[in-house]
This record gives sequence, structure tokens and C-alpha cells, in this order.
Amino acid sequence: MIVAAAVSLHRRLLSHAPGRRPVRAGRVLVLALACAAAAGCGSTASTTTAHNSRNPVSSSAGSTASGTSSGTGSGTGTGTGTVGTTTTTALAGTGKPSVTIGDKNYTEQFVLGQLYLQALQAQGYTVNLNPNIGPTDVTVQALDSGSLAMYPEYLDTFNTAIAGDTHAFKTQLDAYTAAEHYALDHGWELLPPTPFSDTDAIAVTDVYAADNELSEIRDLHRVQGSLTLGGPPQFQQGPPGLPQIKAAYGVAPAAFKSLAVGDQYDELDAGTVQAADVNTTDGQLASGDYVLLGDPKRIFGWGNVVPVVSAKVLADEGPQFAATIDRVDAVLTTAAMRQLNQAVDVAKLAPADVAKQFLQTHGLLTPVS
Repeated sequence: MIVAAAVSLHRRLLSHAPGRRPVRAGRVLVLALACAAAAGCGSTASTTTAHNSRNPVSSSAGSTASGTSSGTGSGTGTGTGTVGTTTTTALAGTGKPSVTIGDKNYTEQFVLGQLYLQALQAQGYTVNLNPNIGPTDVTVQALDSGSLAMYPEYLDTFNTAIAGDTHAFKTQLDAYTAAEHYALDHGWELLPPTPFSDTDAIAVTDVYAADNELSEIRDLHRVQGSLTLGGPPQFQQGPPGLPQIKAAYGVAPAAFKSLAVGDQYDELDAGTVQAADVNTTDGQLASGDYVLLGDPKRIFGWGNVVPVVSAKVLADEGPQFAATIDRVDAVLTTAAMRQLNQAVDVAKLAPADVAKQFLQTHGLLTPVS
């Protein structure tokens, strides 16, 4: 029922958008299925906000952590023919033009870049990785010029920073539909969004949540008289931030403590703040020691990753290019992304090694015939 409703809604939206190219039906069905599985297409009101950037890494450190990689993956063969009774089949990417993909300058993006790079290479594609692709306007220019083929973007960030769309999208499907229309009009396509959504969130320790019966942001009104909320300086003014929390949930903390990005969990553990602004895919959340308070009004928006790909690249590389990325994204749940981020941020493993292990575990380095 949810899937049917999602597809029906999408078709109604398209019917009122004359002159626009239609979004691929297959992509819409994938999105609808994802929404059905995650109950992500509900009609709860939301406010679309830009993604809250993590602590950036310097360009030199980014290059060390992620690496600039290129080449083709090894597979079952590079040609088609028969040797005795053994048949070898060319990999999907064999003979396709080389492409450059990119990522942004922090852990989660380094991991995503390596996941896409290695998965595509395993299918025979010749891929270069450009870590730390720069600010949004530079990225858009690179897509238009052809020097960048694809990069992972967050749905909210695409709609606000690229499309300039400030609508308060009620559902993920609405946000995706608007973004895809803009992408198609500019010679790009958006692949289906990841199951995980990386947005701001309010975290408390599991002990504090249990002691005060906290499960949603609105529950903080019971402790607001003694509540110190921590976050980066800009969170005090928002958006997203304290003004949105007060407007949507009627919560006004007694105090706000300005924190450097990354210090929130130490401050929560020390009790110097009782609640903190975090990101939903932070590696520290994999420990189970913290609780994210529910945001039913979606004031923090939609943070699913949507790979932005040049339409020309998709045509030149063939259908397995997008299919390979889709297979990777399909297994990137919130729990999985937290574990990947934890492996890099907490265990201090290299993003390339973390990505390789994840892809091997999920059979995503096996050539697809």
C-alpha cells in the first residue's frame, strides 16, 4: 500500500509539471520501496535544511586518508571467448571511458568515495577518485564541464544549496522529486537515496534518557529548567537550531554551551551538557551509550545521500555503472554507516581499508556478468 501510494503521488506530481522530463520509473519504484521499508515517506511536516557539515579535514590530510586512486578492478576476464569448456565474459566497465568521481572533506564522505571507487573498479570501470572536491559552486562547475562524473550529495543540501529550493518538504519522496527535476533540467541525474539519513539530531546519554523518560525532542520540556544543550556556535541561532526546536516543540533550554564539532560526546559523558547537537550517523552512536531523540516534525529535514551523476556519463558508461552504485547504496543503513564512521573516527582505520572490508562482506567486489 505504501509503495503504491508513493508511486501514485509521484505520478501526480509529474502530471502537474509540464515541460519537465520524467524521472525514470525504475528509480521511483526503488525510492518507494526504500520509503516503505523505512517508513520514510510519512506525511509528517518537515523543514528542509542544509546538511550540517562535520569537522572538515585539511586538503592534505584528506588526500592521505582517502587517496587519489585510479585503475580497473581485477575480475573473471577481459574479453569474451571460449577456451576449452571455459567461457570468459568481459566486465561491464571494460572499454568504457575513464571517469572521475569525488567526495567531500570529512570521514563519511571519504568512506563513500572509497566504496563507490572500489565497487566500480571491481566491475572493470576505470575510475579516478578526487577527495575533497571543494565548495558547492566548484562542484557544480566540475559536473557541467565533465571533469567530475559523480559525487555523493545530501538531499537537503542539493535542494537548498544547489537548487535554491526552500520548500518545507513533507516527505522524502517530495524532496527527491523536486531535486530530480532540477537535476534533469541541468544535465544530471540523481540515483536513488541511501537508506541512511545524515542530519542534525539531539542526543542524550542512555542513562539520562531513562532517568527522565525521554524519547522525543518535545520531552525535553520536562527538564528544560535545568537543561544545558551543547552544540556548535551556529546552532544557537540556526537554522537548524534552537529557534526551530522552540518553535516546533516548545523547548527552551536553560543554557547553551558552544562546543567544537567532535566534542559533544565527551561533554555528554562528563555531564557538562545534558543534551547535544550531533549527526545521526556519528560513529560514536554505534556504542549504544547514547539516545537520539525523535524528531517527528522533521525540523532537521532529509539527509539521505543521493549520488549526483552526469547524464552523459550514465549514457557513456552503460547501465551497470548506476546499478553498481545502487547496489552499494542499498546496504548503507544507518547502523552500517555508523559502524563505518566509527571504524575511521574511533578505531583510526584508513577509509580505503574500511570500505574494502565492507564491500567484501556484502559481496560487492564480485564481478557481475
